[in-house]
Amino acid sequence: MVSKKIKINDFQPITSYESRVTNLVFLVQTDTTAGLLSKDAKRLSSIKQRDIKQPFLKSMATFCELKKETRVPNRFKKLARRKKRTTFIYPNSKAIRVVQDARHRRFLKRFGWMYSTSANKTGCKFDFAYIKDRVDIIVFEADKFRQSSASSLIKIGKKKIRRLR
Repeated sequence: MVSKKIKINDFQPITSYESRVTNLVFLVQTDTTAGLLSKDAKRLSSIKQRDIKQPFLKSMATFCELKKETRVPNRFKKLARRKKRTTFIYPNSKAIRVVQDARHRRFLKRFGWMYSTSANKTGCKFDFAYIKDRVDIIVFEADKFRQSSASSLIKIGKKKIRRLR
């Protein structure tokens, strides 16, 4: 498979034809690490070579999208809005992250939400040579792809909160 390479500033909104092609996999530098984004969880699982039953987190550009997926308990709304580089597991067991980084958010706004994962084989470090042949579109930015620490992971209950990572 040949990957299409584009710059993030050149990325145009998707057309009606492209919106029907929901199994595209993008390699993007997220605000935390080099990541794979797609609406097709099965395809991401096969690229990462991990169990298909293991769920992915959803990345979203706005809190309006978050409202469509889950309800944030009142006592944790301020925390969910202000915390950066953090994924929350909500009471309905969905792992959702609202992106605060401007470049990554601009990319996600075109799709609403996407499944997100680090761009590496499960249990291995980031290897551009491995990943470049397995994605459909590589979104280049001014800086190169880099691997850094993952986002924080916080589980929110109706009354309790627990830091997992």
